[in-house]
Amino acid sequence: MNDIYRAGAAARAARPALLQTGVLQEAIFSSPYFSCIATDAQGVIQLFNVGAERMLGYQADDVIDRITPAGISDPAEAIVRAAALSRQFDTPISPGFEALVYKASRGIEDNYELTYVRKDGSRFPAIVSVTALRDASETVIGYLLIGTDNTVRKHAEQERELLNRVLSDNSVELENARAQADKANRAKSEFLSSMSHELRTPLNAVLGFAQLMASDTPPPSASQQRSLDQILNGGWYLLRLINEILDLSMIESGRVAMSREAMALTEVLRDCRAMITPQAQKRHITLSFPSLAQPFYVHADLTRVKQVVINLLSNAIKYNRTGGSVLVECQQHGERVRLSVRDTGNGLSAEQLQQLFQPFNRLGQEAGTEEGTGIGLVVTKQLVELMGGTLGVESEVGVGTMFWIELAASSAPALQLGEHGVDIREPLAEAPFDAPRRKVLYVEDNPANLILVEQLIARRSDLGMLSAIDGHLGIALARQHQPDLILMDINLPGISGSEVLSLLRADPLTAHIPVIALSANALPRDVRKGLEAGFLRYLTKPINVPEFMEALDTALSLTTAS
Repeated sequence: MNDIYRAGAAARAARPALLQTGVLQEAIFSSPYFSCIATDAQGVIQLFNVGAERMLGYQADDVIDRITPAGISDPAEAIVRAAALSRQFDTPISPGFEALVYKASRGIEDNYELTYVRKDGSRFPAIVSVTALRDASETVIGYLLIGTDNTVRKHAEQERELLNRVLSDNSVELENARAQADKANRAKSEFLSSMSHELRTPLNAVLGFAQLMASDTPPPSASQQRSLDQILNGGWYLLRLINEILDLSMIESGRVAMSREAMALTEVLRDCRAMITPQAQKRHITLSFPSLAQPFYVHADLTRVKQVVINLLSNAIKYNRTGGSVLVECQQHGERVRLSVRDTGNGLSAEQLQQLFQPFNRLGQEAGTEEGTGIGLVVTKQLVELMGGTLGVESEVGVGTMFWIELAASSAPALQLGEHGVDIREPLAEAPFDAPRRKVLYVEDNPANLILVEQLIARRSDLGMLSAIDGHLGIALARQHQPDLILMDINLPGISGSEVLSLLRADPLTAHIPVIALSANALPRDVRKGLEAGFLRYLTKPINVPEFMEALDTALSLTTAS
């Protein structure tokens, strides 16, 4: 105790010297917002400002010449700090005042967090900055500890940590939910893809052979033709239903790929008119298309625009009155082009218009004679919106209905060339009558599909067919016979059609042979993947005979040109 008093007396004697240095300014010591505690060289408190009194609950006289700052600090933290500093500086440091000022005594800037203990025993976190006070000869004559109450910031940090934990937990939950949703979407997509494949395979045989029988020589009898018409109508309806369900599923899962390019509505309407005219003629519906002397161009997906227009035209014919009319118009609306399809059908009530785009809702037409899925308009609307367009409808009961779509206007597109530099819009030349028979190799493991294509090829006097029931045999036949064209199923036993294509392309003997995919894998991603893999064309089952024959002619004309 006598040593402490002697040290205190020495500090009092040195206090004027401390104040004369100008380090401790009166403004700092009188501030109530932070604590200023000055000690002598031994650590005994010599100055305890108003801020320190307010924060710690002591009066200056309670601590000056009596204790060191270690006496108002958490002793457990001092032990931990001393151990850490001992390891850092490889020297033993005592867990008292020495631990609080060790770095400052060696001229090292020191700011740290500690827990102060108030006079009433309560505790609070503080940020403390420690500076060694030196005289003119650089001898340490004391220490200055400036502290700020860190309670508010500490609470804010704790709340932030809690919030981060909550957000992290929520993020994990959201990620899990997203993963589950993605998994469910993938499962649904895989199921639909599998379902599509399994349905298309038998449909290919049904529709393919029905088309063959309908075009036989001699032609079928009237009763046979009626039966074939029923088979074909039912088969194409089932295929349309499969396609629309797949389209709707792909749109809802956000997996629809859209190309955005300049395209002429003139060409779209010309193609759609050719496709829809037979349907209109059966119902004695008059079709009126614009002359389009001034062509309209839009920025959209060509295939999807055709799908949309065909659907609108088909509905306008289907739900029209016998002998009615369908009027198609195009107009420029600012930076958009509007295409409208107006019919003279029964029209729709306000209540029916509100339900128009509900999936599987046929608006009371279920008992009617017209087939329908109740999905087509839903898919049409969503496809238009995915292309950045708008679909609208106006209708009056007893007068008719007008559907319209608006798409972004575009400038004229550049000339489109095929993969081999041939203008894809040029008509194909007819093969000479006396031309030698050209060889087509069909790689397919399904017997019914093999027989169907064999019979289709047999109707071509210019073609002969080889067949292989798996990919390895197909490669061997391609190397041996050098066919002019290869038709390739995708789902083959042992090795897939895509893998066969890759091996054919890697072999100099077969690399030049064009390969057309002919598959029941008909999702847009399947088609895109096939074309990216290098197939010249990707035809989906069931086979559409005119499209199939056109694809053969296109591929064979390219081999002739090369």
